Amino acid sequence: LYSLHIITKPLRQINSIVLNLFMEMARSSVPLIAVLCVSLLPLAAMAIGTPFHIEGSVYCDTCRFGFETVATKYITGARVRILCKDRVTLKQDVVGEAVTGHRGIYKVAVKGDRQDQQCFAELVHSPLRKCQVPDPGRSTATVILTRSNGAASTRHFANAMGFFRDEPLRGCAALRRYYLADGDSRAI
Repeated sequence: LYSLHIITKPLRQINSIVLNLFMEMARSSVPLIAVLCVSLLPLAAMAIGTPFHIEGSVYCDTCRFGFETVATKYITGARVRILCKDRVTLKQDVVGEAVTGHRGIYKVAVKGDRQDQQCFAELVHSPLRKCQVPDPGRSTATVILTRSNGAASTRHFANAMGFFRDEPLRGCAALRRYYLADGDSRAI
């Protein structure tokens, strides 16, 4: 019994020392933790209430190349919408709409963090009579509408989207030769 007392007494002392150490650390770090929490509250509140600002452009592909060129005409008055699709239910919601202004640029403010949803800008309508068919490869543009990806900015840019002109402009064949990297005119 005496030998057991010899062993347990130092253990109680060690426990007391460790407990005192933890208590001292907790007392000294409580003010630091409180200051951190209070200082981060405005940032968290701002992030929750601040909308995302999506910006992009819409053009008429006058040569039907499938990309922007020096002959591209940017469309004023084109309609665009922002759609978000739930990855589980596949339900789509329109979260924003816009009309392009000068130089075919649109701006949309979207409220709320879309977390894991897949969001994209989509062409709706072109006011140009001879440029109404959306380019299948450039009719949508992915947009990120979450703050859980490490991006600090609420301003996001979407890739340009385009409509095809019914008939290519004269001079497009020469422009195509200009854009060919190796000058192989047989590819035309």
